[in-house]
Amino acid sequence: MRILVLTHEYPPVGGGGGRVAQDICTGLAQRGHEITILTAQCDDLPEKEVQDSLRLVRIKSGRRQPFRADMRAMLGYVWASFWHGRRVIRRWKPDVIHVHFAVPAGVAAWALSVFTGVPYVLTAHLGDVPGGVPEKTGKWFRWIMPFTPPIWRRAAQVTAVSDFTRRLALKHYPVDIQVVPNGVDLQGLNPGKIQVNNPPQVVFAGRFMTQKNPLQIIEALAAVQDLTWNCVMLGDGPLRPAVEEAIARHNMQERFTLPGWVTTHEVIDWYRKSDIYFMPSLSEGLPVVGVQSMSMGLALVLSAVGGSVELVNDGENGFLREPDDLDGFAAALRTLLSDPERLLATRQASRKMAERFDLRAIVAAYEKIFIQAVKNA
Repeated sequence: MRILVLTHEYPPVGGGGGRVAQDICTGLAQRGHEITILTAQCDDLPEKEVQDSLRLVRIKSGRRQPFRADMRAMLGYVWASFWHGRRVIRRWKPDVIHVHFAVPAGVAAWALSVFTGVPYVLTAHLGDVPGGVPEKTGKWFRWIMPFTPPIWRRAAQVTAVSDFTRRLALKHYPVDIQVVPNGVDLQGLNPGKIQVNNPPQVVFAGRFMTQKNPLQIIEALAAVQDLTWNCVMLGDGPLRPAVEEAIARHNMQERFTLPGWVTTHEVIDWYRKSDIYFMPSLSEGLPVVGVQSMSMGLALVLSAVGGSVELVNDGENGFLREPDDLDGFAAALRTLLSDPERLLATRQASRKMAERFDLRAIVAAYEKIFIQAVKNA
């Protein structure tokens, strides 16, 4: 089967949604399918590239930052991916389109399907659902909302990365939505024998933006300064200066490492050297970084929001707290950091729970959906 993938984010550009697209594409290619990906150009990345038999085409859309796509970049991607997509469809003749995010890529997928008849499968990641990430998308959904229902209705199938994302989408779009969670390669992400580091290390991976609530990490760790620990915060974004200022204000510079924007492989290397994954987000679909850290046997301390609640059995493989519950986060960290045996058991429970997110089953589910979409076209 030939599958054309539309996504405005793809590693090293973007966040978790792009990594989800990469994992699914790689898994489908390993099953013998031909994959072409149309994504956004940024910085000096090559226009065309072949990665693990995946044909990657990066199109100019006005994207200026790898960690954020503003409205101009999103509109640019819709326009550019439509015209590039028409040429690809005419020459390559894909059987189906897989589109990640109803906005912006879903707009191009809808238009391409109308003009060419090629069916598309839409995967919703939460940020593309009204109300999913209000602090980031609330303003522009006010005026684009009336134009989005046709994107969902025309899709041969809609999938959502979590039950929370599905339920939120159904409030606005009464279509059939199937939950297919984000998966990970459990064989590739193998921590080996799990042991607690001395000192224990806390890790965060994500964009330094309001949605990810990175300043809460600093304040919660400041409340447990009497314990021994280190912290690495992977990523970049507009809140980085505020993060650095907060670390300095609490005189914790020697405890924190901020490597900046790193590759997926580097993220996994940091997980291998860490014990606790801490992400106090304000909203989440199903965070792929959370699934990856779980697979690497890290204890999880997450916000009780969105799909994050599907990753944690509270008190077993980690803790869930409300995003603004500073005392709750600090207490959860203290429980783990002050008791090496408890931390070890929590880490082992995480690795065990990761089995439900085996990428092989996720890819097989998408393959079945694509085959049905082509049959029904």
